[in-house]
Amino acid sequence: MLSIVEAAGWPIWPLIACSIAALAIILERLSSLRNAKVIPPRLLEEAMAVSVSSIPSPDTIDKLERNSPLGVVLAAGFRAVRRPHATAESLREDLENSGRSVMHGLQRYLNALGTVASSAPLLGLLGTVVGLIEIFGSQTSGSTNPTLLAHGISVALYNTAFGLIIAVPSLMFYRYFRGRVDDFGIELEQAARRLATHLQPQLEAATRISP
Repeated sequence: MLSIVEAAGWPIWPLIACSIAALAIILERLSSLRNAKVIPPRLLEEAMAVSVSSIPSPDTIDKLERNSPLGVVLAAGFRAVRRPHATAESLREDLENSGRSVMHGLQRYLNALGTVASSAPLLGLLGTVVGLIEIFGSQTSGSTNPTLLAHGISVALYNTAFGLIIAVPSLMFYRYFRGRVDDFGIELEQAARRLATHLQPQLEAATRISP
């Protein structure tokens, strides 16, 4: 491996940095964007079950918020109902704001991964250009330096290959993660709507009681 890096020349180092960054992001997102971690099964049903007759206590809501991204959205709905003079409009706004914040967190590092996917081929092209420069530099009037010629070819080909090797899986995982985030967004929106409908009777009762 070290011999390949040496043959590829200095343009390979930015590509190695990109590969390390892409691998770190992919592993982190694979761990974070799991169904059980983002939308735990039965969490919505359990939250609705404990709030049939009354809104959970602040401590319970804080614990729910720390549970998962879905818990953050559900906790925002419960807090909205607990506030004095809460309305259906304020409940909806709090759920939407919480959902936007959660979606922003789920998209973390995806722009960086997309940047790696788009820049790796360009960095490989840069290495190709550097290799071609070395190839032409090896040509002198009436003679050719075989060593410089071979090194220039190695720089050009290795960097092109490395750029594509990094870009293709990075782009595939970027598309995959974006699809996962979009799916989670739909599920979170549906959960927020179910919670809002579930909390509507308590919200109306609180409105009638408040002066």
